[in-house]
Amino acid sequence: MSPVFPMLTVLSMFYYMCLRRRARTATRGEMNSRRAIESNTRALPINVEIVQYAKEVLDFSSHYGSENSMSYTMWNLAGIPNVYPSSGDFTQTAVFRTYGTWWDRCPSARLPFKRTPPTFCSQDYVELAFEEPVYPTAVHILETYHPGAVVRILACSSNPYSQNPPAEVRWEILWSEAPTKVNGPQARQFTPCIKQINFPTNLIRLEVNSSLLDYYTELDAVVLHGVKERPVLSLKTSMIDMNDIDDEEDEEKYGCGMDTLNKQFSIVTLREWPTNGYFDKLPYELIQLILSHLTVPDLCRLAQTCKLLYQHCCDPLQYIHLSLQPYWARINDTSLEYLQSRCTLIQWLNLSWTGNRGAISVSGFSRFLKVCGSELIRLELSCGHFLNETCLEVITEMCPNLQELNLSSCDKIPPQAFNHIAKVGSLKRLILYRTKVEQTALLSILNFCSELQHLSLGSCVMIEDYDLIASMMGAKCKKLRSLDLWRCKNITESGIAELASGCQLLEELDLGWCPTLQSSTGCFTNLARKLPNLQKLFLTANRSVCDSDIEELAANCTHLRQLDILGTRMVSPASLRKLLESCKDLSLLDVSFCSQIDNRVVLELNANFPNVFIKKSFTQ
Repeated sequence: MSPVFPMLTVLSMFYYMCLRRRARTATRGEMNSRRAIESNTRALPINVEIVQYAKEVLDFSSHYGSENSMSYTMWNLAGIPNVYPSSGDFTQTAVFRTYGTWWDRCPSARLPFKRTPPTFCSQDYVELAFEEPVYPTAVHILETYHPGAVVRILACSSNPYSQNPPAEVRWEILWSEAPTKVNGPQARQFTPCIKQINFPTNLIRLEVNSSLLDYYTELDAVVLHGVKERPVLSLKTSMIDMNDIDDEEDEEKYGCGMDTLNKQFSIVTLREWPTNGYFDKLPYELIQLILSHLTVPDLCRLAQTCKLLYQHCCDPLQYIHLSLQPYWARINDTSLEYLQSRCTLIQWLNLSWTGNRGAISVSGFSRFLKVCGSELIRLELSCGHFLNETCLEVITEMCPNLQELNLSSCDKIPPQAFNHIAKVGSLKRLILYRTKVEQTALLSILNFCSELQHLSLGSCVMIEDYDLIASMMGAKCKKLRSLDLWRCKNITESGIAELASGCQLLEELDLGWCPTLQSSTGCFTNLARKLPNLQKLFLTANRSVCDSDIEELAANCTHLRQLDILGTRMVSPASLRKLLESCKDLSLLDVSFCSQIDNRVVLELNANFPNVFIKKSFTQ
């Protein structure tokens, strides 16, 4: 045999290894572009490409708008574009609740969970349904203001319009990348290179991270391109199925295989080794410290190596703080069952985004908490649509030491269920953003949970009398440090007076889009005089805020760090200068749509106060 043939074999193997490594890269830009071209030109048989806009918005984690209107809401993503290709701030777009890092720098900021894999950076999401299930060939996202927030695109095997849901719901990552800073706020059509998947889909999920943005990102529409029949590559293409390689690598990288993850949780067969190497010589505590830097899937993999490391990886001390949110698509009842024996000492648990579409049952959740809830201090359940009254009852019974409870966007919980929360008298933080909590239940909670320090009632539209709620807060919640009343529709100067008199430790107050508050009543002046510790104050879209209010803040709230007065017509540049000179710690000042503050004034203030981010939004 000629020596050339072994060399060719070696080169072929090397080329194959290079392809595998290249397929692992996060962006896969060049490789996907090449594959996309090949699949379009060589696919047999030829399919007609279907182009469709989102038919319906099924679910989302937050939005800037109101629950009772269309302005700045996620529902604007359904249908054809309203704004694109125009750029600017438009109410007809979809806008998430936060941007930048400002929310991480205020008194209500929560400590992050350790062991979050570096590949997971999503902060918000929206799920979109399309008319026809297709094999995706492209996804176009029309961004009209401050683009660059989308970090992940996923496709689901479940058809939301099917009468027969599948036994197992699969999610596949079409594209994923770390947050990037885009130069300029101008509109763009974002079309990342997506990977091919082996099932048709009409359910697409966008996940975003707005931490690098200077202002709210605005999305106008999403376009899904696809074919009805799965493309079959011709024999002219490589014998290596690059899609299969990518699927394998993605499962390894993101822990996306449900069976794989559950097998890792439940592994009991261990290799037999005569010794444990140098690990036998290390102190138990040192090995525990080393393993504390591993993610949950890595712990499960390591547990398969030897009995010593299995013992360490299953030690409940490794699961004191556990976040399963990065693995939301793969967590189910079986996962929780496998984790029970390891989580008997758990104190922080994050199940946000998990369990939807039947993945976690009420009984599965209840069984887990009955075993693992006794030491729980912090429980994150944001967007947990499997939660019902039974779940809240179990939480209050099984978690006697609970101090923090996040039910943000759990909009499927019935109103009467919130009465159970009043049984947890140790609560210090309660997040009820976008829930159906009613006035009676909330009054009971405030009456019995007097240790509350942080309370979020943003977009809680079923509360009839916020003045009564504010009065109860002033009487019972003397330790309150942060309060979110975003889009509260009926609080008046009376409620603000009761709140300011009783909760004088307040450091953060969000009164954005509260239309019933008027500066002429003296409510904002009263706030400034009664709450000298204020660090964050949002008076967003209150047209009546005037110079006297700003001057009172400058005189009394010298620790102010963040102020939002978007939309006022009554504030002059002179009062803003007084504020900036007095409040040395001020870092964020939003004067968007303030008619007296033009771009020239903003440039002047930026030059004189370079440490302050002064935001001036615009519309074209």
